Amino acid sequence: MQYELRYQVIEAKRQSYQNVIDRFGDQPATRYQEATLDVEPRENFHYRPTWAQDRELYDPRYSALRLTDPYTYADPRGFFYTPYVTNRAGLHDEFGKTLSYLEDRELLGTLPEAWRSVLGSVVIPLRHYESGCQLVSVTGARFAHGTSLAQCCTFAAFDRIGNAQMLSRVGIAVAGGVGDVLTTAKQEWLDGAHLQPLRRLVEEIMVVDDWAEGLLAIDHVDSLLFPAMYSGLDEKALLGGAGAYSLVAQYLTTWFADQRRWLDALVAAWRGDPEHGPSNTEHLDRIAATWRPRAEEAVGALSAVVADRLDGVAA
Repeated sequence: MQYELRYQVIEAKRQSYQNVIDRFGDQPATRYQEATLDVEPRENFHYRPTWAQDRELYDPRYSALRLTDPYTYADPRGFFYTPYVTNRAGLHDEFGKTLSYLEDRELLGTLPEAWRSVLGSVVIPLRHYESGCQLVSVTGARFAHGTSLAQCCTFAAFDRIGNAQMLSRVGIAVAGGVGDVLTTAKQEWLDGAHLQPLRRLVEEIMVVDDWAEGLLAIDHVDSLLFPAMYSGLDEKALLGGAGAYSLVAQYLTTWFADQRRWLDALVAAWRGDPEHGPSNTEHLDRIAATWRPRAEEAVGALSAVVADRLDGVAA
C-alpha cells in the first residue's frame, strides 16, 4: 500500500477581523490594528457610574482634550500587550545584568562621597515620584476614550512602577544588599526641603479631574527632571569617577525617549484634530502655563542641591 501526501491551501474567507474591516475594508492588517481598533465598548452598558451619573462608563467628556475619532491616533511604537511585554522584559533584563556587573565589582559601593549623597538624597527618593506618576497614568488608563489612548496610558503606568523598581534596586545595591538607603530616601521624600516642591506638585497632579491634564502636567515635570537628573549628569559622572551612575542612568534616559514618542504624537493629534483642534490648542496652552512654572520650581530645587554637592555642575 502506498500513501501520497499532498498540500491543500484553504483560502481565508476574510483577511482580518471585523473591527478592522469596518474601517479599512477586507485587507491584511497589522497585529496592532487588530488588537486596538474599536475594542473599547461604546453601547449596551449595564449602568452609569454612580459618582458621575451624567456620563457613560467610557465617555469622551472625562477630558477637555478631545479627538473626533480617537482611533485616528495610533501609538507610533505599535505597542499592544505582546510587543510591549517583550520590549520591557528585554530592558529590565539588561538592567539586571548591568546592576549585577556593578555589584560584583562593588562599583556602586565605592562611588565618590558626593555622588553617594546625590544618589541617597535626590535620585533614589524619586522612586516615590514614579509611584505618584503611576497613579496619574492609571487614571488615564481608566478614563481615556478609545483603546488607542487607554492602552498607552496603561503601559506608561506599568513603566512607572518599573522605573521605581529600578531606582529601588540601585538603592539596595548601594547599601550592599540591605534597605537602609531606601529608608533614608523615604524620609528625604517626606521631610527633605529640596524635595517638597516636587512632592507637593505630584500630589496635586494626582487629584486633577481631567486625566489628560494630569498626564501632561507630569510630562512637563518629566521633560525637565529626566534631562537634569539622568542624561544631564552623564558626562559629569564619567569625568568625576562615577561611571557606575552613568551606566544606571542610561536606562531611565532610554525609557524617557520612548515615553516621548507616544506622548508627542498624541499632542500633535490633539492639535491637528479637524473638529477639536482649536479648542485643544487653547487647553494645551493653558495646561503649559499652569504647570510648567511649577515644574521648573520643583526641578530647580533638586538641581540646586545636585550642583552644590557636585561642585557646581550645571544640571
